[in-house]
Amino acid sequence: MLTRLGPPLAILLLTGPILAGLLGTLLPAFGYLPALGGEAMSLEPLRQLAAEPAIVRSALLSLGTGLAATALSVLVVALFLAGWTGTKTFARVQHLISPLLSLPHAAAAFGLAFLIAPSGMIARLLSPGLTGWEQPPDLLIVNDPLGLSLVAGLAVKEIPFLFLVALAALQQASPAPRAALVASLGYGRVAGFLFSTWPAVYRQIRLAVFAVLAFSTSVVDVSAILGPTSPATLGVRIVGWMSDPDLSMRFKASAGAVLQLGLTALALLIWIAVERAAAAVRDRLCEQGCRARRDGAVRYAGLGAMSLSGFVVMAGLATLGIWSVAGLWQFPDALPGEWTLSTWMKVLPRAGGPLATTLIVAAIATAVAVWVTILCLIREDRTGRAAGRGALAIVYLPLIVPQAAFLFGLQLLFLLAGLNASLPSLVLAHLVFVMPYVFLSLSDPWRAYDRRFDAVAAGLGKSRLRTLVSVRLPILARPTLVAAAVGFAVSIGQYLPTLLVAGGRLPTITTEAVALASGGNRRVIGVYAFLQMLLPVIGFAIATLVPALLWRRFRALRY
Repeated sequence: MLTRLGPPLAILLLTGPILAGLLGTLLPAFGYLPALGGEAMSLEPLRQLAAEPAIVRSALLSLGTGLAATALSVLVVALFLAGWTGTKTFARVQHLISPLLSLPHAAAAFGLAFLIAPSGMIARLLSPGLTGWEQPPDLLIVNDPLGLSLVAGLAVKEIPFLFLVALAALQQASPAPRAALVASLGYGRVAGFLFSTWPAVYRQIRLAVFAVLAFSTSVVDVSAILGPTSPATLGVRIVGWMSDPDLSMRFKASAGAVLQLGLTALALLIWIAVERAAAAVRDRLCEQGCRARRDGAVRYAGLGAMSLSGFVVMAGLATLGIWSVAGLWQFPDALPGEWTLSTWMKVLPRAGGPLATTLIVAAIATAVAVWVTILCLIREDRTGRAAGRGALAIVYLPLIVPQAAFLFGLQLLFLLAGLNASLPSLVLAHLVFVMPYVFLSLSDPWRAYDRRFDAVAAGLGKSRLRTLVSVRLPILARPTLVAAAVGFAVSIGQYLPTLLVAGGRLPTITTEAVALASGGNRRVIGVYAFLQMLLPVIGFAIATLVPALLWRRFRALRY
């Protein structure tokens, strides 16, 4: 009976807050918000938005950086899969890239900033021997006006996500027989993969690509750390208006959120047009018999780009760790002249509250997401109907709709209901984004489970509940805990939901770290960013070690 509640509850959790939030955003965007004096519908908020200086440039920055970051991520993943699928190098790179999925975007952005800044680690390693710099150069690298550092920061974080999604799709595309067939026809490895296997893979990861594009065009935390400032991207400016002490700015902020929604829709339309153009070019090259046998340069370019993305993130994290324990560190010294834990000693007492909030909200949101997901999957087993395209679209809905487009409205609804800045409202806001990742992580292992174990248990007279608790869940302990670790990491990395729904009264490690981005104390930023990175690592360590210790004597339970 309880399992029947799973699908309706999941739909309610995934769509309810979004629809309510969109309504709460659209009405103020057209002047209607009685609580702030907006008694009638009006176009005045849209006029105010149109009159805002450099608003068009902010919108174009968001659109351009989002499209560029998504295109770069997809290109790197496609070239690497095409050139190295089935090789030992592929397996090695997979082990390098996979752990980066758990890293919050803000931590990766801080790490990249600490690497590429004029006084960053790269400049220190090259100076003064190769550059001649005795002082940091006067170069605008981070926060550059074209958003190039923002594109790089988004790409290095989205490449691992798309790569792991593509891995799951690759297993269903039968790459080995396809590769053997195109090789027998004289095609090079890259051309053969792109002509035969990539279309089948891309069809399955298309919604994930849309999610990356929607996130990249509306991201706030990474833009605040790496993006342009004069003007900032649209998402950053909207958050500024929403946080303004003048409450009348909420109307303009809502109008900006509607513009953000339209901007993301435009980005998706442009992407669909690019998809069709790329498919036409691919089909044309295939018809012309373009075999591209000499593809060594392209293969190694794909390998280099994929490896570089992983190396940059890891080097950035190492730099964060060094800054968190650095004493005197003058440019161009490659390492600090002094090492000290004084920054940790000063920061940890202040970080106790945000750390506790982070852990409580992440734990509750993850537990609820895992529970609802299991109910949905059990119901799927009993009805025999797997999730189709419509169900997947609902799962991806919170990832495709820009956060700014509905979170402002959701914040207003919580305010009117007296639930703003409360723990339950914050958990609900996080749950909207945690639930999709948990479902996508757990659904494939659950469906791959060998149901003969259930048949044996039923033959021994065990009930469905007893079989679930005593047989299936122990066998699926590792994938379930990994899905929980993914959800836990997603919750830790949520910036905009925490900032808006909590109203600054329930700070987390992520909101505190991003708030420090405008300051110049790299040591304190290093501590917060390192903590933000460390929490997901602990979650994945638990997910890996606990099943291994519990079931080390039972081969059938090593799932």
